[in-house]
Amino acid sequence: MAGKLKHLLEWLKPVMAMVMIEIAIAGVNILYKLATNDGMNVKIMVAYRMLFAAVSMVPLALIVEWNSRPKLTRRIFFLGFLLSIFGGSLSQNLYCESLVLTSATFVSAMTNLIPAMTFFMAIILRMESLSIETNVGKAKVVGTTLSIAGAMIFTFYKGTEIKLWSTSLNLLHHDHHHRDIAVSEQSSKNQALGGFLGVASAMSMAVWMILQTKLSMEYPPYSTTALMSVCASIQSVVYAICTERHWSAWKLGWDVRLLTVVYASSKGVVASGLMVALMAWVSRRRGALFIASFHPLLLIIVALAGFFMLDEKLHLGSLLGAVFIVLGLYSVVWGKRKEMKNAVVED
Repeated sequence: MAGKLKHLLEWLKPVMAMVMIEIAIAGVNILYKLATNDGMNVKIMVAYRMLFAAVSMVPLALIVEWNSRPKLTRRIFFLGFLLSIFGGSLSQNLYCESLVLTSATFVSAMTNLIPAMTFFMAIILRMESLSIETNVGKAKVVGTTLSIAGAMIFTFYKGTEIKLWSTSLNLLHHDHHHRDIAVSEQSSKNQALGGFLGVASAMSMAVWMILQTKLSMEYPPYSTTALMSVCASIQSVVYAICTERHWSAWKLGWDVRLLTVVYASSKGVVASGLMVALMAWVSRRRGALFIASFHPLLLIIVALAGFFMLDEKLHLGSLLGAVFIVLGLYSVVWGKRKEMKNAVVED
C-alpha cells in the first residue's frame, strides 16, 4: 500500500508542477494586460521581467547546483544564448505586443499552437519525418492543420457574443461606451496584426522547446534558466533602451506596474525563474509533449479571469477557434505519444 501511494505521489509531482506553472502564467497574462492598460511600455516591462528573473535565478543556480553543474562550454553558452532569444527576449516581446492588440484570452489561445509549430519546425529542420502514410503522421498533420485553422478563426471571425451572466467587476476601468467604440476600432485595425504577432510568438516558443529539450540533457535546469535569464535580460534591456529614450518611462511606482514586474519576475522566481526551471525538470522526466498537454488549462483559467475581471467578451468565433486549437493540440500530442511508444517497442 505504501509503495502504491509513493508511486502515485511520484506520478503527481509533474502534474502538480504543471498546474502551478499554468496558474502562474495566467496571473502574468492578467497583470500584463493591466500594466499595459496603465500605460507601461511593453519593451520596458519585458526588460524588467528578465532582469528580475536573472537576479533571482543566478544565486539559486550557484547554490543548488554548485557541485553538479558541468563546465560552461562554448556550445552550452551558444545554446543558452539562443534559448534566451527564442524563449525570452523575442518571444516575450512578440507575446506582449499581441496582448496589447488583442486580449489575454487570445494570446493564451495562441500558446496552444506551440506543439503544432514545434512539429512544423521539426519537419523543416529535418528532425522529424512527415510519415503521412501512418496513423501517427496523419494525426500530426491533422492536428497542425486544425491548430492553424483555429488560430485563423480566432483572429478573423468574431461571430455573435456569448452572454453567460453579467458582472460589474472591470479592473481596466474603461467607460463602457468609449470602450466599445475603441474595441470595435481595434478589432478592425489591429486584430490581424495581433494575430500575426501571437502566431510568431508561438513559433519562437516552438524553437525554444526544441532547444530546451537538447540543452536539458547536457546542463542542469537551474543553471540553464540562469544562463538564459542573464542573456535575455541583456538583450531586452538593450532593445528597450534603443526604442525608449525617455528615462521617466523606466520609473516604477507603488502601482500595478511594480506589481506586474515583481510578480512576473520575483514571484518569477515562479513566473520567470522557477517556472522555467520547473518546466525543464518536467521536460526531463516526462518530455516536452507532457508540458504541451497542459496548455489548454491556461486558456480556461485566463478566459474565466478575463471574463470576470477584465470585462472581456466571449464570442462564437473565439469559442470555435479555441475548440479547433485544443483539438489540434491533442491530436499532435497523441501522435507524438504513439510515435514514442512505437519507438520503445522497436527497441
